[in-house]
Amino acid sequence: MAMASLARRRAAEAALLHSSHMYHEAKSSFAHHGVKFSNLEVDLPAMMAQKDKAVSGLTKGIEGLFKKNKVEYVKGFGKLVSPSEVSVDLVDGGSTIVKGKNIIVATGSDVKSLPGVTIDEKKIVSSTGALALTEIPKKLVVIGAGYIGLEMGSVWNRLGSEVTVVEFAPDIVPSMDGEIRKQFQRMLEKQKFKFMLKTKVVGVDTSGSGVKLTVEPAAGGEQTVIEADVVLVSAGRVPYTAGIGLDAIGVETDKGGRVLVDNRFMTNVKGVYAIGDAIPGPMLAHKAEEDGVACVEFIAGKEGHVDYDTVPGVVYTHPEVASVGKTEEQVKASGVAYQVGKFPLLANSRAKAIDDAEGMVKVISEKETDRILGVHIMSPGAGEIIHEAVLALQYGASSEDIARTCHAHPTVSEALKEACMNTYDKFLK
Repeated sequence: MAMASLARRRAAEAALLHSSHMYHEAKSSFAHHGVKFSNLEVDLPAMMAQKDKAVSGLTKGIEGLFKKNKVEYVKGFGKLVSPSEVSVDLVDGGSTIVKGKNIIVATGSDVKSLPGVTIDEKKIVSSTGALALTEIPKKLVVIGAGYIGLEMGSVWNRLGSEVTVVEFAPDIVPSMDGEIRKQFQRMLEKQKFKFMLKTKVVGVDTSGSGVKLTVEPAAGGEQTVIEADVVLVSAGRVPYTAGIGLDAIGVETDKGGRVLVDNRFMTNVKGVYAIGDAIPGPMLAHKAEEDGVACVEFIAGKEGHVDYDTVPGVVYTHPEVASVGKTEEQVKASGVAYQVGKFPLLANSRAKAIDDAEGMVKVISEKETDRILGVHIMSPGAGEIIHEAVLALQYGASSEDIARTCHAHPTVSEALKEACMNTYDKFLK
């Protein structure tokens, strides 16, 4: 049920990201393409209705799959009472006990709380609340410059909000390749995002009509007050493992609440398994899905497999930023001799033709063997293009393998081919 909830949230985000991008394009870019009109306006209720329709369709689809595959769907809050029993407080009232030879903990994650910052989903919201605002805030402050914070900030920025991002770390999206990250931040600033990096929140006042946020430098120093209509708390996520009975049956977790499992997803309690955000590893919906498939294969006596080194990550802003494998900083720290190939979107025919040429492709490969170690893309549709790189990493391909693969012209995907050619200085100049 938790995995289904995650899928619904990501579907809602995707719907609003797309709708807000369409509005922004109509407002900012259509005239350049010879499309002119008057009286453009945002119909927020209609936009939210479209989002809800998308989520409803997904939910019905999942329930249909349950029915087709004879999976009993019990709606409620579950708690382990033994290694083979789950007590469920039903949504419709009452309770029941669900028994099984094997139990998989797939409870996902929750928003990481901040001291003194209480989420009420009105003035101070999580990503869930940010998906259901009834008015476009004039000023939005986002606490946390990770994937979700920047995505949700993009939605409301496109619709007219002044967006300020407060981040404790010195950089946005710390896990991102440094070169890509710098260009990504410049692009967001061009879209009128404001960033307060190396800054911490020390106080919140919601007594007035809006929110007053007191911040200071991460290292300490003079405090300042930021005023906002809405504050989005997006300072990371934590495993949703408290209060579900793990301690009662002796399941071990680490200090962060993540369930400890072996390479077959089994906990220290026989018959109890865990996957997804509830265990160590990337907190991504597609990673959780791969965990789930592999876990069930192990339970069935087969061999499952998940390679966390080839799990792609995507920031669904515009342009999108997608990556797989190691960053240049990680490769450099490992001591492996490497080579880098780059290609700017400004030199890509399709990107130029559609007037959407901000970004680049960066490929990192091992110098001795040319085996690809990491690929980082900032471009329109980067989340789709990255899968060619995922497949390449999965099968140990070289940058020359991609460079010698015919790519259709004109496509943005050609930029990946050109970046691979550039690893040995052979791209078209």
